[in-house]
Amino acid sequence: MMKNLLLLMAGMFLFSTLSLAQGNLTGRILDEQNLAMPGALVFIENSSFGTSTDINGQFKLVNLPTGEQEISISSIGYPIIKQKVQIEANKTVSLQTKLSASQSLNEVVITGNKNAQINALNQQKNAMNIMNVISADQVGRFPDSNIGDAMKRIPGIYVQYDQGEARFANIRGTSPQLNSVTINGERIPSAEAENRSVQLDLIPSDMVQAVEVSKAITPDMDGDAIGGSVNLVTRSAPSAPRAAITLGSGYNFIANKPMVNGGVVLGNRFANDKFGVIASASVLNHMLGSDNFEAEWEEDGSLKEFQNRQYYLQRLRQSYSLSLDYKINANHTLFLKGMYNHRNDWENRYKLQYKVDEYDAESGDYTLGSVKRETKGGQNDKNQRLEDQRVRNIALSGDHLFGKLHMDWAATYAKASENRPNERYISYELEPGNPIQFNGSTNKPVPSNFFPVITSDWEIDDLSNETQRTEEENFSLRINFLLPLKAEGTFSNQLKLGGKIKLKDKSRNNDFYAYEPLDEGAFFNTLQYEDISKSNFLAGPYAMGNFVSAKYLGNINFQNGSFEGKMELEEMAGNFSAKEQINAGYILLDQHFGSKFSGLFGLRMEQTSLEYSGFIYDDEEGTLDPTSTETDHYINILPAVHLKYSPNNNANIRLAWTNSLARPNYFDLVPYRQIFTGDEEIAIGNPNLEATTSMNFDLMLEYYFQNIGLISGGVFTKDLKNYIVTKRSKETFNGIEHDVFQPVNAGDANIYGLELGLQRQLNFLPAPLNNMSVFANYTFTQSSTNNFNLEDREGETLPLVGTAEHSMNASLLYDSKYFSLGVSFNYTSDFIDEVGGEQFEDIYYDQVFYLDANANINLSQKARIFVEVNNLLNQPLRYYQGNQNFTFQEEYYNTRFSVGLKMDLY
Repeated sequence: MMKNLLLLMAGMFLFSTLSLAQGNLTGRILDEQNLAMPGALVFIENSSFGTSTDINGQFKLVNLPTGEQEISISSIGYPIIKQKVQIEANKTVSLQTKLSASQSLNEVVITGNKNAQINALNQQKNAMNIMNVISADQVGRFPDSNIGDAMKRIPGIYVQYDQGEARFANIRGTSPQLNSVTINGERIPSAEAENRSVQLDLIPSDMVQAVEVSKAITPDMDGDAIGGSVNLVTRSAPSAPRAAITLGSGYNFIANKPMVNGGVVLGNRFANDKFGVIASASVLNHMLGSDNFEAEWEEDGSLKEFQNRQYYLQRLRQSYSLSLDYKINANHTLFLKGMYNHRNDWENRYKLQYKVDEYDAESGDYTLGSVKRETKGGQNDKNQRLEDQRVRNIALSGDHLFGKLHMDWAATYAKASENRPNERYISYELEPGNPIQFNGSTNKPVPSNFFPVITSDWEIDDLSNETQRTEEENFSLRINFLLPLKAEGTFSNQLKLGGKIKLKDKSRNNDFYAYEPLDEGAFFNTLQYEDISKSNFLAGPYAMGNFVSAKYLGNINFQNGSFEGKMELEEMAGNFSAKEQINAGYILLDQHFGSKFSGLFGLRMEQTSLEYSGFIYDDEEGTLDPTSTETDHYINILPAVHLKYSPNNNANIRLAWTNSLARPNYFDLVPYRQIFTGDEEIAIGNPNLEATTSMNFDLMLEYYFQNIGLISGGVFTKDLKNYIVTKRSKETFNGIEHDVFQPVNAGDANIYGLELGLQRQLNFLPAPLNNMSVFANYTFTQSSTNNFNLEDREGETLPLVGTAEHSMNASLLYDSKYFSLGVSFNYTSDFIDEVGGEQFEDIYYDQVFYLDANANINLSQKARIFVEVNNLLNQPLRYYQGNQNFTFQEEYYNTRFSVGLKMDLY
């Protein structure tokens, strides 16, 4: 098929070059700040020739009649402007037009923030598919430090947090592994070893030009996006010199330490505007942490296990990007774009753990199997565990016009990695003889005895050193052709087709060594402790007590002859390698049915080839053996139809039927067996997993206000097949009952929902209230599973993992010439996060209420002071087991604020 596709492309190319008879017009539309205006409409007067500008503000009109033509340019927030241009036969004319603030409508004052909103709304309005767009300046109106935090403002998206920052995004009731995240249209590899999910806290919000969320994908997009596809568009070179800096600091109230952040953007064009360059950098050094307790419950309401955890963390996030373009002539442009994101997390964790052996319901006494105190650290100058995560990509691409045939191509290399060198643990365990009690609360249990001091009665439970290495490399090559078939008339159309090859290589290679001191008594006498108890432990009235100090742990020399070390083979069973090749091809027809109705009809085919291998730990022999190399091949056919009816220039009615998929996680397909003795858990792979597929229907109504704004409403459904969940069962190993986890295709599922959105400047109110704007959206989502075949759960109707019934965002902004103020509220209801062996073992991510605020003081047109405050409500991360009365985990991050200066130098 690929051979035939290439021959067809070559034939189209030859036909288009031989049949060139008329003229072409290319160009770029800019705002008064010399920044690109995506989504602006460009039409030839008294004809049906028209298009909209892309994300870089560029447009192409081909096969135009020769002679003098009048073009009209329209954009939300601006009146229509007209300009004459001379079209010459067999030539391409290039045009650049700027819209200035003086041309704007009287009732709207166009500022930098308003320009950002205009650009996003224009692009969203004129797209053929259902999507949401937010621009970089629009992101800057909210106190969001990373891409994940920015995305939670978009309808239908809610996020999951880690250490107080948004890490993963759920789209339209689907968990992160059912969605895709791309940079400039190319999938970002994941630094996560277990799954394909991209950690969004790796990428600062100030490093992108726009965020595009496609909720109904088109055939020219990768098909692995059941919930939706998030595309991060990096900055493109400006049309004039640009330089901007950000300098800031702040304070985190849980760490009681300051933070520092900064950024710079530099760009210009050279060589008579043929060569463009823009470079960006962003750095954040943040001291943070969290206070935590965790509990696991029996169905009778008694505790199975209880933990207190205290985290100390330093996060250093760096991001750099470079974009180059060279305009050979009006028909041919080359691009080179690269982005590098790097996050270092240095962490110490202190854990106090109670494991229950027996419970006397009559007296309320617990007999503890053990009490454990654990210090987590690392061997480095900070004596902290280092999690080094990096994502980088570089893409060489071209945009070409051969007569009336438009061709673009791209070759992309991307790599993600996570390294944790010399991660260390030391834990001491006590088997107390006396019974203890808890306070009886299932929301916040408190033990009667904290066992704060380590004495000679305690014994070493764990002393280990581990190095973790995970890498994923991606290489892709794509090519697209766009050919107008009937360029003029109310039934104009164009054909687009293309192909893509993606090669993926993922591996994990961990080393884990457990150590025992040859003289435990002598080792015990060398221990150094620190009391880490806090008077304001946010998770509750807990006293953490004494732990082996992180400095002592980091300085242990395991090679000095005082220790006996061995490789823990059961831990090494998590190592694996996986290769994936995807060959894709598509064809689509973009058809107009008159001036108000258009459709996009297409088909995409993706062929997937897998090759993977791992390790099996033999329980009885104590051996670790590699598995045989497993292979798999399958093909997905993904048809799509997008219909768009525009009764007037401000309204759209959209209908879409699409098909998409989500491939299983690499590691889930490996036939491994991994045992975690300390946690009494066993993990097993499943090479028989099938990809999840989904048939999707969408209906969306949009109305765009000319004075900048949007009101929208829509419904959607998704019919999923071969949905994957982690099955939880029991198995006895070494005389102890273990929880066994294995991914399985559990059956089918349905999702349906409603989205409502509003963006509006309240200019109809009397001054000064007319400077206020409101941003609000609400999403209702329901899901259910069908033909569910989990053992002991047959016949149950369960919601889909990751489906929150309600999510809502509301922001009220005041934006004047001299200052701006904003308050933003975010709410997401609870949703199931993990399916257990029975209903009471199901784990839920609890509801959240986030309140953030920000303010700006404009020192001049090019300089402003900003103040941002996050998590004013001190919202914890909370999971519960079975029902909301049983807390599974509760973790607090406290409030943080930042203040700084942003300057546009020119």
